[in-house]
Amino acid sequence: MCGIVGVLGHHQAAPILVEGLKRLEYRGYDSAGIATIHDGHLDRRRALGKLVNLSDLLVHDPLAGTAGIGHTRWATHGAATTRNAHPHARGKVAVVHNGIIENYRELRAFLADKQVVPETETDTETVAMLCDWFIGQGQAPVEAALSTISRLEGAYALCFLFDGEEDLIVAARKGSPLAVGWGEGEMYVGSDALALAPMTDEITYLEEGDIAVVTRAGARFLDADQQPVERLRRRVSVDAKAADKGGYRHFMAKEIAEQSSVLADAVEYYLSSAEGRAAIETGLDFSQVDRLVMVACGTASLACHTAKYWFEQIAGIPVEVDIASEFRYREPPISDRTIALFVSQSGETADTLAALRYCVGKAGRIVSIVNVAESSIARESDVALPILAGPEIGVASTKAFTCQLVVLAALALQATRQRGARDDAALATLEGQLRQMPGYVADAMTCEDQIRDISKELAQFEDAIFLGRGAMYPLALEGALKLKEISYIHAEGCASGELKHGPIALIDSDMPVITLAPRDNRFDKIVSNMQEVMARGGKIVMISDAQGIEEAGEGTWHRVALPRVDSPFAPIAYAVPIQLLAYHTAVAKGTDVDQPRNLAKSVTVE
Repeated sequence: MCGIVGVLGHHQAAPILVEGLKRLEYRGYDSAGIATIHDGHLDRRRALGKLVNLSDLLVHDPLAGTAGIGHTRWATHGAATTRNAHPHARGKVAVVHNGIIENYRELRAFLADKQVVPETETDTETVAMLCDWFIGQGQAPVEAALSTISRLEGAYALCFLFDGEEDLIVAARKGSPLAVGWGEGEMYVGSDALALAPMTDEITYLEEGDIAVVTRAGARFLDADQQPVERLRRRVSVDAKAADKGGYRHFMAKEIAEQSSVLADAVEYYLSSAEGRAAIETGLDFSQVDRLVMVACGTASLACHTAKYWFEQIAGIPVEVDIASEFRYREPPISDRTIALFVSQSGETADTLAALRYCVGKAGRIVSIVNVAESSIARESDVALPILAGPEIGVASTKAFTCQLVVLAALALQATRQRGARDDAALATLEGQLRQMPGYVADAMTCEDQIRDISKELAQFEDAIFLGRGAMYPLALEGALKLKEISYIHAEGCASGELKHGPIALIDSDMPVITLAPRDNRFDKIVSNMQEVMARGGKIVMISDAQGIEEAGEGTWHRVALPRVDSPFAPIAYAVPIQLLAYHTAVAKGTDVDQPRNLAKSVTVE
């Protein structure tokens, strides 16, 4: 969840490192720091809080040198303090780290016997301590790094920088992503290609257990057994402007607005054949499948819960949805007539990756839906389906969520066709409805001004409830998640039919209730639930189409009219108002929309 960047160049490293960290700050922003080698000597600067604080520090206390490493932190071991900030340095070694060293206590005990004691609360400092101890035993820097890595247990992406070594970085990955970038007489290391995009488009992705010994002349690679191995250099297409706000106040606002465009790309990609059939070259045969298991975390999990309705009601496939962190430890039985499907925006989510590995050798096929084609989850799947959302910088997922829904919908239609669950006419209708979703999303954006006004009032409350039925229930959960993530208002999503089984006890005049009420076959039921709320003084924000709002009658606090979406895929369009509601409420409260407290974008630790 932390961001790493390294450079061996011909120009001053500090500005390059800071620029790279800016593109990685979505991975963590509790503290930041850089270390460089200048005139053979190792030095570093660290600052608490966001990267701008480090930038300010470097203005007053600059750091020279053309070789360096940098880090932006999401705190795990030890509080967010300057002392606990990376890089950690002991003796002749500086280290930056993403992940968790699980055996750091045992290593500290070993070092304590050698009179080597820690100065911080972090697990990462132990890596620097151990490596410096090996150097003190006469090992050369690369040898000491290899000896250190061989003693580590847990998940890590690591970069080592050494006092007296102006042309050396040692990098390693196990469970956390890391890439080496190639330049002309310059070399780079980064947590992902986005961080390296301004410097190079030629990348080598480290595979699980890999170690890279990097100099300005190039890099040599070792596998998990520390044996020499060849790794591909490939050109990647990452828009260097993708990390710019493009005139928007926040990345989240930009990414909400981009949805109709990226959804159109995804729909065209997956429904591109002349017959309008789902053109997914997967080799999957859903006709031989007894069950679909879908595993994810956070917003991606809620995309799975939404798609469960489509796979079961349209394709007739039993579906189980599980949170990755529970699935892997529950150890459920998986048969070879099961497709295991994993959804992750980053493709590096630690719990989801571990759940995938549990299914290897058990499930008939392993399918992933990801936004990063070269991610660990994509590489370890039998089939990897891109969501085509483009880089998503805002921590609260928006366009990745709706793109995940489009891909899942297209996959459900493929399954429907293969299983003969609908005739050709019905399938054509469903595919036509999915093709219309980018337009519906664009139309839904027209309610933004109205939602902005509602949000100013919503920002005055401390709690909120979201209600939905059917596929709108997981969307209610997503609305509650978005609101709590970025506005810090306590919110919960509820299946509206469950309201009377407990949550109704919370209803009073201080409880806003956001109701997702498309005019479908459950509309009358959810209107009844709204009446139950209003009878107890609750403040209803009704999101429906114009006819639904009219039929619901008087008594609601606010109403948001969307275009009529008569389709099982309506949650894709209804995602827009709940995203805008969360966004404008956070703006009204003055919270940090793109970098909410305690969160990070890519969750690469358990």
